[in-house]
Amino acid sequence: MGTYFLQIFNGISVSSILILAALGLAITFGLMKIINMAHGEFIMIGAYVTYLMQNQFLHLPKSLFGLYFLLAIPASFIVSGLVGFVLERTVIRHLYNRPLDSLLATWGVSLVLQQLARNIFGAPNVDVKSPDWLDGGLVLSQGLQLPYKRLFIIVLVIVCLLSMYFLLYKSKTGRRIRAVMQNREMAESMGINTRRVDAYTFAIGSGFAGIAGCALTLLGSIGSTLGTNYIVDTFMVVVLGGVGTLVGTAAGGLLIGTANTTLEFLTNASLGKVLVFILIITLLQWRPNGLFNISSRSLDD
Repeated sequence: MGTYFLQIFNGISVSSILILAALGLAITFGLMKIINMAHGEFIMIGAYVTYLMQNQFLHLPKSLFGLYFLLAIPASFIVSGLVGFVLERTVIRHLYNRPLDSLLATWGVSLVLQQLARNIFGAPNVDVKSPDWLDGGLVLSQGLQLPYKRLFIIVLVIVCLLSMYFLLYKSKTGRRIRAVMQNREMAESMGINTRRVDAYTFAIGSGFAGIAGCALTLLGSIGSTLGTNYIVDTFMVVVLGGVGTLVGTAAGGLLIGTANTTLEFLTNASLGKVLVFILIITLLQWRPNGLFNISSRSLDD
């Protein structure tokens, strides 16, 4: 029973990473129909911001070192969001309603950002030391321990989901975002500046990707290709869950993460990945628009 419980926990842990990485992409892809292949590089930016924050705290008294990670989370959000805002203002704004062009352009941007990271930080991966209060784990029984790092990531994902929920459904900004997402032409006729909504929505989505990068520093070393390892999985989460839906992103991430760890446990890593792809294809045959979708005349057309 302990082994099965540990597998369930590992599945939820993997799912939390996928949800956090896909959270911003679900909104930007659903709002602007932009295939952003540079989304993984915003994850990388958040990871390197955490690395820089750690280096700054190394010069401070040791008693303060544990605070660096708590400050790195908002710093990753702000820096990644600012880079996303600049990218939207300079490149993305010219590619609306041109999905293939946006795919090629953002793929080129991702290569530029990766090379820029190599020039600044070097080609080898770098390590980020986790705070002392995240070392160890919660012991449930003999041989069953839940690492504090993964528990913290799960709590962080829940906080981010709640923050996105309140932003989208309890704020004036969120109402504008949902209006543009459901019917852009009608929103424009009501006086909403849709281009401005696009800009800060893209920035918010990029910021959440930065938080995902910050969380990933707890699980291993980071490098310029960190985001590349997650870009395919994040798109699968968005497409399976339903484009532009918050609950769909959470459901898609949970399904893919738990299925991945369970099937790999029952078979092996390669066959488990193949079975996950087959499961996703089967579900999309049944629900082509994803598990959850937004109902509106604009999207139905």
